[in-house]
Amino acid sequence: MSVLSHRFNPDLSHLLDRYAALITSHGLNVQPGQLVQVMGEVYHRPLYERLVREMYRRGAGFVHVELADPILQRIRIQESQEQFLKTFPAFYSAKFQEIVDKGAANLKVLGPEFPTYLADLRPEPVNEVRKAAYQAAKYFYNEGIERSKVHWCVVAAATPAWAMRLFPSMEPAQAEARLWEEIFRICRVDSPDFLDRWAKHNAVLHTRARRLSELKIRELHFQGPGTDLVVGLSELAVFKGGSDTSPQGHSFEPNLPTEECFTTPDWRMTKGVVSATRPFLVNGTLVKGLKLTFTAGEISHFECLEGSSALSAYLASDPGARRLGEVALVGTDSPVFKSGLVFEEILFDENAACHIAVGSAYKGCLHRGPELSDGECESIGCNSSSVHTDIMISSEHVDVSATLANGERLPLLQRGEWAGEFSLR
Repeated sequence: MSVLSHRFNPDLSHLLDRYAALITSHGLNVQPGQLVQVMGEVYHRPLYERLVREMYRRGAGFVHVELADPILQRIRIQESQEQFLKTFPAFYSAKFQEIVDKGAANLKVLGPEFPTYLADLRPEPVNEVRKAAYQAAKYFYNEGIERSKVHWCVVAAATPAWAMRLFPSMEPAQAEARLWEEIFRICRVDSPDFLDRWAKHNAVLHTRARRLSELKIRELHFQGPGTDLVVGLSELAVFKGGSDTSPQGHSFEPNLPTEECFTTPDWRMTKGVVSATRPFLVNGTLVKGLKLTFTAGEISHFECLEGSSALSAYLASDPGARRLGEVALVGTDSPVFKSGLVFEEILFDENAACHIAVGSAYKGCLHRGPELSDGECESIGCNSSSVHTDIMISSEHVDVSATLANGERLPLLQRGEWAGEFSLR
């Protein structure tokens, strides 16, 4: 046994092994000789140990593990001179360029050791660091992500502090084990046939996404308590769901878990009001009880019970931050929704409910989108921004219908459940 494994609950160790195998083989689909980067907080060493072993066993050429310490990130924002928060060194950009140019794999491990470590800081410097990091890695997002040149995957790992937010009556170690059990179940590694289960799940998501694209939807209409929202789609919009494919023909799963079928809206056509059905984090601050009003495609008013200052600064960080860049459909068949938990982690909560995202759009959800110029994207309402944050807007009380190009209206979800031909399970 490794010296790093002692902290992990031995009763769950075999499930962590499966989880690492799922991430490596299905999530990243590591290829022989491939460069791999793993990024995440220092707390998750037991998972990294298993991941790196799996990656080398699959023939990875080199695995670079880049560990982040949130306390040191906090100190930089607190103590650095303001002008230095707006830049990242050249080697940071060069690293991401090599990852793209060499067709590498990139894994991001979420799961905060200190969930609210930025919440008490002024939002302005936090936004400066976030924007600078985005600009320094923009080539990675535009070429690696949008064109699927990088096998990328985002996963989560439990921590005591995160788990205690979900299970406050438990002791920290007990809560962490309980959260791991939920992660394993939702990610389908709670049974030995997990890879077969993922193959079947991917087939469902691909079928739904293909059918949604074929419908030529002009508008999506969300209706429920506090919600009457219309999201318009471009004629070029296509839906995606499940695994993606690299230019070399290798499949990979961008998110584990994933339950959504998503596309890029025409931000100019957004109108109405919407109430968030789950809280979400903005720069480490929890936003709760959010209500949004869209006028002429932009957020014209918002109110929330918590997190107003952080969200206000976030939406003011650039012009595109007040516009939509994504709309996604998720049914109550999602195992995340069925858990009955609010995870306060977007990777899980976005896969429990339909959601919209303010900020940057996915060109990959437009026909020939990656080839479109910035001007062409602007002309069809494809939003550009340094931000991207998902806001969950559905529940078992929300209906979603589509207006097609020919004017026909079609129910997609009724009281949160996939309707008609979309109920594939």
